[in-house]
Amino acid sequence: MGSVSASRAVADRAGIAPNEYERIVSLLNREPTEVEVWLFSALWSEHCSYKSSLLHLKKLPRSGLRTLRSAGEENAGLLEIGGGWALAFKVESHNHPSAVAPYQGAATGVGGIHRDIMAVGARPIAALNSLHFGYPIDPQTYKVIEGVVRGIGDYGNAFGVPTIGGETYFAPEYTGKPIVNALSVGIVRKEKIVSARARGIGNRVLYLGAPTGPDGIGGAAFASEELSGDTQANLPAIQVGDPFREKLLMEALTEMVEADLLVAMQDMGAAGLASSTAETAARGKVGMRILLDKVPSRGGIAQPHEFLLSESQERMLLVAEPQKVPILQAIAHKWDILCVEIGEITDTGLLEYWWKGERVACLPPSLLMAGEGAPVYDWECQPPTYLQEVASFSIEQVEDIIIPQQFREVVAWLVQHPNLCSRRWIYQQYDRMVGACTIGSAGEMQYAAPLLRLPYEDRAIAVTLDANPWWVEAEPRQGTALCVAEAARQVACTGAVPLGVTNCLNFGSPQQPEVYWQFVEAIEGLKIACEALELPVTGGNVSFYNQDGSGAVLPTPVIGVVGLLENALYAKVPMGLPDTEAFLYLIGAREAILQPTLGSSHYLRDRKGVRYSPAPRLSLEAEKALIQLLPKLAQQGFLLAAQDVSDGGLLLALLEMAWIGGNGFSVSMPAGVRIDAFWLGEDGARVVVAISPQHVPLLEEKTQEVGLYSFCLGRVIPKWGIGEINLHTERIILDLVALKGLWESALERALPL
Repeated sequence: MGSVSASRAVADRAGIAPNEYERIVSLLNREPTEVEVWLFSALWSEHCSYKSSLLHLKKLPRSGLRTLRSAGEENAGLLEIGGGWALAFKVESHNHPSAVAPYQGAATGVGGIHRDIMAVGARPIAALNSLHFGYPIDPQTYKVIEGVVRGIGDYGNAFGVPTIGGETYFAPEYTGKPIVNALSVGIVRKEKIVSARARGIGNRVLYLGAPTGPDGIGGAAFASEELSGDTQANLPAIQVGDPFREKLLMEALTEMVEADLLVAMQDMGAAGLASSTAETAARGKVGMRILLDKVPSRGGIAQPHEFLLSESQERMLLVAEPQKVPILQAIAHKWDILCVEIGEITDTGLLEYWWKGERVACLPPSLLMAGEGAPVYDWECQPPTYLQEVASFSIEQVEDIIIPQQFREVVAWLVQHPNLCSRRWIYQQYDRMVGACTIGSAGEMQYAAPLLRLPYEDRAIAVTLDANPWWVEAEPRQGTALCVAEAARQVACTGAVPLGVTNCLNFGSPQQPEVYWQFVEAIEGLKIACEALELPVTGGNVSFYNQDGSGAVLPTPVIGVVGLLENALYAKVPMGLPDTEAFLYLIGAREAILQPTLGSSHYLRDRKGVRYSPAPRLSLEAEKALIQLLPKLAQQGFLLAAQDVSDGGLLLALLEMAWIGGNGFSVSMPAGVRIDAFWLGEDGARVVVAISPQHVPLLEEKTQEVGLYSFCLGRVIPKWGIGEINLHTERIILDLVALKGLWESALERALPL
């Protein structure tokens, strides 16, 4: 065992705080070895241990009627979707790596989240992403944007899994510290789900995939620190991905899972071999002996802790019965990937690492785990001072739009806003159709949320990923709840029933009282929304320390929601206006329709210059009624089109429906309602639907039955590129073709290409 002075010196080098080092000594009842110090450094990092968030994450609802595993129990969330199938999904962050090396940071983020899905035995079928950058006009920011988008596209396209949706926001608070969150969705037969719990004394531990190299060493610790000015110094912590090797890995794993050859499996993600061995042993409450000198290497590393902490990509840890090892190795050889036996399951309850005949670490794996040996912190909270400005805002301070020419100018500004315009420059770099599961086309998004068909069935999965940091900044609790409601509403607009939630919570340093207050409030908002909408949180990720010398990012909880659509061929609801006679209705919460607000809207913030105002209106009761009603109307064939109202307000929702469908509209507003708030406010619990004239009485009856309000906006004008908007006594004619041209080209015009 190592000397006291040597271990303390390593602890200082590894960034372990003095109080945590004393905790390690107390738990072990001795000084740690040097290798053990590195283990604690990685697995007690914020990224791996959730030490500043776990206390509050436990508040979230983790089970529901369709949950097959509780959140955190396996590598990804698992929901039963009928027909013998399970849906696996999860979202992760790769923020710090993407700030330092945008291309590889984003690419390996995609590869890593797909391996989380593969680790439960599922086959990935789609990816989404949530991206937040500084303003694109800045050349340095453009380099980050270009690298991230290219990294996502290159990895996903080569790997053969479509990138079917997502979102991109721009704000100065993300300059130099982008948010890059990736979501993966996969499917697996229920009886083929693979656990992350090691079990079976004498079972073998296998290393599968690419050889280990020096890339990514210290990656987990790097992701748990503030970004410094000298970002190049962090390049060794950046992983390098190979999507073609990951494709081979996926095919080999598919064959192994189908043949029931695996007892347990874990991907080697953050903290690499250290985390995968420790987590599987701790979950299974077994011992494990690992021979580090058996780990395949491609050079560049020579110390045992480097083999443990390397985050080289495209690697998995397998547990299998001894007699099945030759079969597994034969499959791996067939797919030209390494499969090496590196250890076994023991009855000692201890995690042992050996290096060239010497035991370099020996400890109970639970000591390394979140919520067990790892410390748990609850930092000081303090509401930000800007909340005084939020509370003092009154809509009466803002002059309404009363001149038609002003309205026309606002419309032209709205469609060119960098956060509201088309993302065509981004998504055209992604293959959206590979794999033959995507419903739609490679062109514009045709549904309020992307749809994926289930193989050989008339059923589909709807999935979306949403955030709005300005809502959360204004009121973290209500803003986060609104993000959950918006994501569920988008899924319901397709005709699908929302089933579950995953999340990625991106914040600055938890040791700053104002940031930690925002985080705790956001957790409360996530909790109340999921409980009200009866949606379990199946898992997710927390990313802290997204800040640098200029400050923290905006509070950015990213919410993913999945849903199930029965009778997909018949019942799926498009977003585009139909090429037929139809009425347009705005349905939802009565107050949101007849007494709309401008709170935290793009219009109020960026057009009128009001930085701080309350979050948009929220009615979880109405949101629940909407997400239950819309799928029922879809199954009955009553909805010709549907689109939720959120960013940009009702006006942008109507314009997008017109552009996608290629048809026009003529709409009016209720009497006595503010023009700006009705058309540009971003209140929740509102959906625009197109419905045939014969179904209007039924729509009004059904909405009333569930406590919702319906307002007839007007009608669809087939084959007409004109939008008529009646502002009380004034009529505005919009050239939809010209506006679409501005909307489609705005982002490219903003980029320094």
